[in-house]
Amino acid sequence: MSEPLPAKAAETTAERPWPLRLLSMKITEYVDKMSPVWIEGQIVQLNRRPGARSCFVTLRDADVDMSMTVTVPTVVLDRMPITEGSRVVTHAKPTYWSKRGTLQLEARDMRPVGEGELLARLEHLKRVLASEGLFAADRKRSLPFLPQRVGLVCGRASAAMRDVLDNARRRWPAVEFEVREVPVQGTDAVLAVTAALTELDTHPQVDVIVITRGGGSFEDLLPFSNESLIRAVAAARTPVVSAIGHEVDTPLLDFVADLRASTPTDAAKRIVPDVEVERAGIAQLAGRARAAVAARLASERRHLQVIRSRPVLTDPHATLAPHREVLARHRERGEGALTRRLDGERARVSALSAQLRALSPQGTLDRGYAIVLHADGRVVTDREDVEVGEILRVKVARGDFGVRPVTRRKARA
Repeated sequence: MSEPLPAKAAETTAERPWPLRLLSMKITEYVDKMSPVWIEGQIVQLNRRPGARSCFVTLRDADVDMSMTVTVPTVVLDRMPITEGSRVVTHAKPTYWSKRGTLQLEARDMRPVGEGELLARLEHLKRVLASEGLFAADRKRSLPFLPQRVGLVCGRASAAMRDVLDNARRRWPAVEFEVREVPVQGTDAVLAVTAALTELDTHPQVDVIVITRGGGSFEDLLPFSNESLIRAVAAARTPVVSAIGHEVDTPLLDFVADLRASTPTDAAKRIVPDVEVERAGIAQLAGRARAAVAARLASERRHLQVIRSRPVLTDPHATLAPHREVLARHRERGEGALTRRLDGERARVSALSAQLRALSPQGTLDRGYAIVLHADGRVVTDREDVEVGEILRVKVARGDFGVRPVTRRKARA
């Protein structure tokens, strides 16, 4: 007798596995227990065959890249105008196809989402995002005066792209663009625009990003009110310009962008200056500068002329004459004082010289006295110091001569 299969998935092992049919049966039983559910999505594919009682519809989530197949009875679709791109709410029951191992939905009812309901949802989303501060004016950044490069997110070969490129280059021919052509409506628009925005935001040379498309219906512009796109714009480090549709169109992107342009042409005017206007401004400033310099020079010339017309500058020597007279008087007084001082000092020197001559040895000699010196130059001051026959030197007022003593010195008592 064979061993029974495990009752639960957690009891299976490599030695005791479930056969695939049992797993499929278990999943079918679990899915069958699920209740019908209302879901919302956008129809991206509608396969309807003539005479068929049901058709296959592919629903896609509005915010993320996720889709699922829904089987819809033909009579349900006949009750309303539903086409690819329509946003719908569907009452469906999950079913599991065991032979193919796929999960799908069987629709029991399907209703298009009306514009009024979408507007109400957008208004609610707008209030939520505003309460988070995503629309606050103080978080918006100023655009650079002249961007190094402009990032442009637009539709493929669209009129909006041409409007931005042509008008911007007409205003500033040297402007450079980094263009990303993506779907700007339909199911792929949100993901494509968000991816392009993220790529341009990390570009090292892009200083401003423009997201643009032309006008369209309310549903065509819905991707630019998508929450995930709005949050991506709020998180961008590069200033973002919103240029969606016409002036009357106001997707939520306009509120979160750093600058809202009413049209793609208006965006071109906002992102770059007009070269002709700037040249005219420079010329005007240069003219004002030249006029200011000329006026200043004329004023200084007049001031200089007034100064030169003063009497003191008419005859510059007139101002020096009084000073010359004062200087002459001081010089005369100085010379007189110096002369008197010199005369007094000369008399004093003469008196001192006469006194010095009277007191000097030469003066003594001039009066008839003599100085007797030994041969070695010592002065003879005592008779006892002289030897008989010693040659002595006698110095008189005019010259000297030698002598020799002939008498002996007297013995001391």
